[in-house]
Amino acid sequence: MNNNFWELINRSKEHGEGQVEWLTNELVKQKTDEIFNFENEFKNKMDQSYTPSLWGAAFVIMGGCSDDGFDYFRGWLISRGEELYNKALKNPEYLAEYLIEDNLQEDVFAPQLEEILSVASDAYTYQKTGEFEYDDEINIEFLDELEVRGYKFEPIEIEFDWEEEDLEERYPLLWGKFGENPLT
Repeated sequence: MNNNFWELINRSKEHGEGQVEWLTNELVKQKTDEIFNFENEFKNKMDQSYTPSLWGAAFVIMGGCSDDGFDYFRGWLISRGEELYNKALKNPEYLAEYLIEDNLQEDVFAPQLEEILSVASDAYTYQKTGEFEYDDEINIEFLDELEVRGYKFEPIEIEFDWEEEDLEERYPLLWGKFGENPLT
């Protein structure tokens, strides 16, 4: 699924503001197994990107970053594709190079995309009910099935290795670009 996951993400990028809608509709057409494979891969990418260094970068870019804000930031990062995702994980300062005016004009979501967090569960809900309307029972069923298929819902312990006052020194490129003028 890994290749198919990034392939779907890359194809969805072609749809600009309709990216999440396209991705959800594409998953609706898949077998249920494929929806769960996508969600499992998505959750694994979210977990892998739950790092203090990336959170620090997001904090600078957005002028602060809550737990939810960091989820939306990582969702956005995944939505940009495998290449940016891997580069940002390896070196969060790379985002200073990526987040230039041309990319920001093209990417109306930068640097947060909350809606991508639920594409698989939305597709599953639609397959079950014929509607995209949130359904608590279906959502619980979805999460239970995801766990049965091997996803571990365990909180990830994160230990911050930075303080707010360290960010300017730790992320000089990002700070120079966003320290006084954050994106959100």
